[in-house]
This record gives sequence, C-alpha cells and structure tokens, in this order.
Amino acid sequence: MEEENPYRSPRAQLVESTPVDGELASRFSRLVAIVLDTIIVFAITGPMAYFGGYFEQVRANSAAGRMFMPIGTLAFWTAIGFTAFALIQAYPLHAYGQTWGKRICKIRIVDMDGAKPSLGRLLLRRYLPINLASVVPILGNVFGIVDVLMIFRRDKRCLHDLIAGTRVIKSS
Repeated sequence: MEEENPYRSPRAQLVESTPVDGELASRFSRLVAIVLDTIIVFAITGPMAYFGGYFEQVRANSAAGRMFMPIGTLAFWTAIGFTAFALIQAYPLHAYGQTWGKRICKIRIVDMDGAKPSLGRLLLRRYLPINLASVVPILGNVFGIVDVLMIFRRDKRCLHDLIAGTRVIKSS
C-alpha cells in the first residue's frame, strides 16, 4: 500500500463533459435561426416603428448631431420590440422550447438536464436581460458582442445561455 503523502497534488480522473440529452446545435444553425427570428419580428415591428415615428426620431436625432437616442425613447421601443418578440414566439417557446427560427432549423433550447425550460424562464432569464442591456449606450453594444462571441466556447453556450442555464441542441 502506498503511503499517503499530504503534499502530493490531488489525483482525479478527468472526463470530457458531454451533453446530457442530445447533440449540440451547430453554430451555423443557431445563426440561421436568429436571422430568421429577426426577420419575423422585424416584419411586425418595422411597420410599427415606421408609423410610430421611430425612424423619424432617428433622423431628427442624427440631424441634430446627437450621437445617441434619448434613453426613454430607446427604452420605449425596446419594450415594444420585446413585447412583440414575446407574443410572436410564446407559442413555440412554450410548446417546443423553440422559436420559429429554431423550429425551422430543427434545433431547440433545453436546460442543462435536457428538459424543456418553462416559458417564463426563457423569456425572463434568456431573452429579457439581453434586451435590457441593449438599451444602455455603448455598454449594451459591448454586452451584445460578448454574448454572441461566446458561441465559440467549446460548449457553444452564449452569455444568454449561461444566464438562463440553457443550451441549444439538435431536434429530431
């Protein structure tokens, strides 16, 4: 029997972590899904923004030489955009753990145990923080870039996945 050495470094067998339930979705399929979701939501919110005067506010702000929109204006239109997103995506998120874009790309959101997260968890922990951060001038853009670039981690989890405790897998 080997004598126990209290100064020896610990020994542990390292095991590569693998998804509990399902193969991780590709980065490309996630990109296509978010592009599709953006097109779907913009098809609804674009006309609202146009007729609601948002684009005119942007033009006036630019003509006045201001670099940033007033925070109240940004917050108002972010709330409208998030509400539209939630209304458009609520059914597939609740029923399947997928947005419409993810459904088309045959990928879905699961928690770390492989189960479908609740609609509240998806909206309040996965999507809302990103939307709220986007309102903050400059920092919101940095936050968004960091969120997206985290997809290049080995586990392909973005910042919003880490916040919500989710991952995206291939769907059958």
